[in-house]
Amino acid sequence: MARPTSRVSRVLVTGPLAPFVDPYGEKLRQLRYTRLSAVNLQRQMAQLSRWLKAEALGVEQLSEARIDAFLGFQRVGGRERSLSRPGLLCLLESLRELGVVAAAVEATPSPMEALMGSFRRYLLSERGLSEGTVRGYVDRATRFVAGLAPGGLGQVTAAEVTTAVLRESAAVSVSATQNYVASVRSFLRFCFIEGLIEVDLSQAALPITGRRRSSLPRGIAKDEAAALLGSCDRRTAIGRRDYALIITLLRLGLRRAEVAAIRLEDIDWRAGELVVSGKGARRDRLPLPADVGEAIVAYLTRGRPASERREVFLMARAPFEPIAAGTVASTVRRACRRAGVAEVGSHRLRHTVACEMVAAQVPLVQIAQVLRHRSLQSTAIYARVDLDRLRLLAQPWPGRGSR
Repeated sequence: MARPTSRVSRVLVTGPLAPFVDPYGEKLRQLRYTRLSAVNLQRQMAQLSRWLKAEALGVEQLSEARIDAFLGFQRVGGRERSLSRPGLLCLLESLRELGVVAAAVEATPSPMEALMGSFRRYLLSERGLSEGTVRGYVDRATRFVAGLAPGGLGQVTAAEVTTAVLRESAAVSVSATQNYVASVRSFLRFCFIEGLIEVDLSQAALPITGRRRSSLPRGIAKDEAAALLGSCDRRTAIGRRDYALIITLLRLGLRRAEVAAIRLEDIDWRAGELVVSGKGARRDRLPLPADVGEAIVAYLTRGRPASERREVFLMARAPFEPIAAGTVASTVRRACRRAGVAEVGSHRLRHTVACEMVAAQVPLVQIAQVLRHRSLQSTAIYARVDLDRLRLLAQPWPGRGSR
């Protein structure tokens, strides 16, 4: 007896996209979407095809802008839950591979876009900043340039720089203003180096001070750390991934972006070492603890999807792209909820490593090496965690007999 066909195995598509259902389905299979996910994406394709027909648009006129317009139309109609922009972009890529839709043509950048593109490359190559930090610097520099007088950047004065900082400080918090000042200073130094301005005006962006709450660095207790690891179901692929990810954070004190960036070639199995790509384009070698190595091996052999990507940690669902730094943080928060402990961010696990080393009386210099701090001042905050040793430095409170 023939096996019955699932009711969701075929989707009726009418309109200009009807001839391309099978190529799109093949594309989704290549990207290893599940059968149900592929059907849902084909249903969205059918909706897009009907919309194109209603708008009197041909398939050759499909583009990223048309897709965004369609998604906006769907949101207005209250169908936001079923939207998948990546799925539609995958459809567009499939149509371009077939030659039905012309390849995207890069628009000529505006003067502002060209300037910020150069600034971005300077921050990445010369300053060695991370993508996230660069994005913030470029956004704030763009806002600074947009607020200048009609003369523009070529005629900027120190007074205008100071005015821009004061205007920003009146609208945002102290910390946000400090970030703005750092971005503007870096941008003005770049402009001076490139000869876009005649005088280095970076010092005209005066530093902003503000009182910050001085709290002790806090880690999590050993039983809470054990609960986080125990909450990962290592019988499943995603459980093995989450376990490997969390134990890496707990043992090595990495930042979330550093965990997401680990590549297969960064692990030296023979030497038992891990190369960490950190802030400022630093690459440091750390010892790879045995339990961390075993957890990564378990994930690589019985959990990681087959992929040509070199990043160790991949998404659990198709198209199995590398995880983002935000996924590391959300993984820790989900583990907290499963374990029934207070929800913390991934950086608290970094604090945990440092606090445990302080409790074991590891010198601050060695803690700085493990955490890969550029300055010992960044590590000095952990000296305050050892309250028992700090009490030895406290002077006795004067009694009544003192003068």
